[in-house]
Amino acid sequence: MPSDTILKLKRLLSYRERLVKERAAFKGRLKEYSTFLDQTENAFLFESHAKMLAHFNEEIKRVEKELYKLIKADEKLTQQFKLIKSIKGVGPQTALVMIVLTNGFTSFEQWRKFASYAGTAPFSNESGTFKGKTKISHLANKRIKTLLSCCATSAIQFNPEMRMYYQKRVAEGKNEMSTLNIIRNKLLARIFAVVQRGTPYVDVYKFAA
Repeated sequence: MPSDTILKLKRLLSYRERLVKERAAFKGRLKEYSTFLDQTENAFLFESHAKMLAHFNEEIKRVEKELYKLIKADEKLTQQFKLIKSIKGVGPQTALVMIVLTNGFTSFEQWRKFASYAGTAPFSNESGTFKGKTKISHLANKRIKTLLSCCATSAIQFNPEMRMYYQKRVAEGKNEMSTLNIIRNKLLARIFAVVQRGTPYVDVYKFAA
């Protein structure tokens, strides 16, 4: 069973997600108002939305502060959090969600099993004599899948190794989305590796001759 800390983290992460969605809704409406309404004639409407956005920003910061406080209070989770963040492209929110979804890396023994849960594991597309391209399952945890996609995009941008791998495959005519999915799985493999090994990720690419 999840520990009290994991359960608290799970509730706070869900709450943060709701706050972020509500903030996005207010941002969208404010953008629409800016396009169609005169700001001077509708000063109250614009001012009210600005105050709500400021409120959401403050509440999200408070929730994040509480999340980090819970992590710091648990030595094991603190170590896992630091190890995951040592991987270039993986941010604090992804680290927190990974810890919660894996129950502190006790619910999944291998990254491949978690990849199936996250919807990033490719499955064969076969029926009788028909053999199609491998594809990923739509039965997935969309939350972590979206976060991993953001991490993969960030890794392509800031990690020279990942960027070179991505550009090489695309130049060879390989599908961009399938390549992005491979990078998602590479990041998952590294997350599980650093936690199981207990040492931070070392970027060996920069030491290559």
